[in-house]
Amino acid sequence: MKARGVSTESADDESMLAELGYKQELHRGMSGFSNFAVSFSIISILAGCITTYYLAMDAGGPLAINTGWLICGAFVLCVALAMAEICSVYPTAGGLYWWAGRLARSRKREWAWFVGWFNFLGEVAVTASIDYGAALTWSAVYTMITGNALGLPQVFVIFAVLLLLHALLNTFGVDLVKILSSVSAWWHVVGVAIIVVALWVAPVPHQSLSWTFTHYVNNTGFQGTGGVFGLPIYAFLVGLLMAQYTLTGYDASAHVAEETRNASIEAPKGIVRSVWVSIVAGSILLVSVTAAIQNYDTARKAADANGLPPAQIFLDALGERLGVTMVVICGVAQFFCGMASVTANSRMSYAFSRDNALPGSRLWARINPRTGTPTNSIWLCAALSFILTVPAIWNTTAFFAVTSVAVIGLYIAYATPILLRRLNPGFRQGRWSLGRWSAPIGWIAIVWVGFIVILFLLPQYSPGTLGDPTFNFAPVTVVVVALFALGSWFAGGRKHFMRDVPEGHDTKPAAELLS
Repeated sequence: MKARGVSTESADDESMLAELGYKQELHRGMSGFSNFAVSFSIISILAGCITTYYLAMDAGGPLAINTGWLICGAFVLCVALAMAEICSVYPTAGGLYWWAGRLARSRKREWAWFVGWFNFLGEVAVTASIDYGAALTWSAVYTMITGNALGLPQVFVIFAVLLLLHALLNTFGVDLVKILSSVSAWWHVVGVAIIVVALWVAPVPHQSLSWTFTHYVNNTGFQGTGGVFGLPIYAFLVGLLMAQYTLTGYDASAHVAEETRNASIEAPKGIVRSVWVSIVAGSILLVSVTAAIQNYDTARKAADANGLPPAQIFLDALGERLGVTMVVICGVAQFFCGMASVTANSRMSYAFSRDNALPGSRLWARINPRTGTPTNSIWLCAALSFILTVPAIWNTTAFFAVTSVAVIGLYIAYATPILLRRLNPGFRQGRWSLGRWSAPIGWIAIVWVGFIVILFLLPQYSPGTLGDPTFNFAPVTVVVVALFALGSWFAGGRKHFMRDVPEGHDTKPAAELLS
């Protein structure tokens, strides 16, 4: 990787944005650290690792939890590196969909449209899954303190309150978000350190490192059933969803690029830094939690009562008072994670709207003159996340489906511009580039995303048939998103997207934005 000399054309953020076709409307007050902090907060190893730990416990066990984390992390880092290189050239709030449209050699608007919808709905799903996971964490705190488990309707109420608070905090302005994102980054680092030290100094037996990295468990129900699903490696691969889900959301650094100073350098750095720091810190956390397991079956059963296996692990290793404290640390981190997710989601929807993609785009593309934030888009994203999670009032299967949709939808949006960049010989690297490593890293990223998209469309638990609670709704939702994008394109998108756009946002004619 190398940073090139600053060119006259790209030295000034506002003039560079104008060259790309957009006016500077958002308040540009974020530093490079603040940009990194937003993505790092959304990745949130104290959110994803904790709330989906149960899945890797069932599918692969410690082998999937720890060895799988490192394998998955290496491939995700390739995806982040390939995205960062593109971000340096096109540091816009639209991010992925705009990159796809600009890099496509033909049918530019169509590529931008479909990537945009997968990105938009994937981010809505991420926000929903993060806040619902946080609600499960706080309900676990309640159960640990009172001994009483909360029902699904009560968990949903906690989710709704968290979502409302995140919308309100984002409404107050980017300066508050910047401060809280910085606090969040340090909270995650210090919080992980506290949990790790507490678990290792606890006067209880610890699992060996060999067991922690290689012990295999298959509680998916497929073991011994024959066929591909019955293979031992299949359970391990399903367990990678924990790592892949956690290492998601780093496109946020691109979505807040128009609010970041020296964006063509700091936004790509934010993407890459948030991923590798999360990989290192997450590995330390997961090894520590797994090695502290006292009773594997007891910890796993905690999830069946709307609880969290790590919460039970903390209780068994540290006792009630310290155990509750560790879960509270995770809960606060997840609160910050949800706040950052609403930030990124609203910026993407704002950019998508100024190109007239969403119904009611003129409303969602408005900037609050007092705060310099897209207030209307903030509340749109919060409302959609709320609606998407309503089925969780009756069945937590909805949460699992949302998790898969978030991963699949976002990674389709991540990989498409990377593929188009590889197929476009006219692409010129920016101030932050991979140099001669660009091609191998880019192709590795593309192959990996293709693999995990297919993998996470498959059943996670036996029998996985339609009508059974184990059915994986991800294929259905992906098809629905694709059909919706296709239908809405012919219904109006082809006439209005990047053509009949809201006035006052562009510095060049809409028809020239992707040229």
